[in-house]
Amino acid sequence: MSKRSRRVVTYRCRGLVKGRAMGEALVSSRPISFLGGVDPSSGVIVERGHDLEGLSVAGKVLIIPHGKGSTVGSYVLYSLAKRGLAPSAIVTVKVDLMTLTGCVISGITLLDGVPREALADIKCRSRVEVDGFKGLLKVHLG
Repeated sequence: MSKRSRRVVTYRCRGLVKGRAMGEALVSSRPISFLGGVDPSSGVIVERGHDLEGLSVAGKVLIIPHGKGSTVGSYVLYSLAKRGLAPSAIVTVKVDLMTLTGCVISGITLLDGVPREALADIKCRSRVEVDGFKGLLKVHLG
């Protein structure tokens, strides 16, 4: 459920990994594989044909339906975090085990349960705030 104010849209989610993050949104309606889909040495999405191909996840708030692929993807997230190239937070429609595990071991704030329509409503580069303690995603408009 979202609550609109003059300049901020707020989505109530589930905070699965506690923490807070602020930054630029990187949004896709397609799932991401961290193993093979994201270059662990640069944080750049390398999956051919993905709508975010060529963009870096480093320091961004990654908003996706869910992750996909091998459980090794959890360790790719961990490796990205150790190199300072991980997303500052991840927000999903329905979290998968690989993304959850990767966020837990890496300390990446994780929200679950954002409405699917938010993936179309939130634009890449929007300024967003994630509160994993309260389970809130705030999108700043304009």
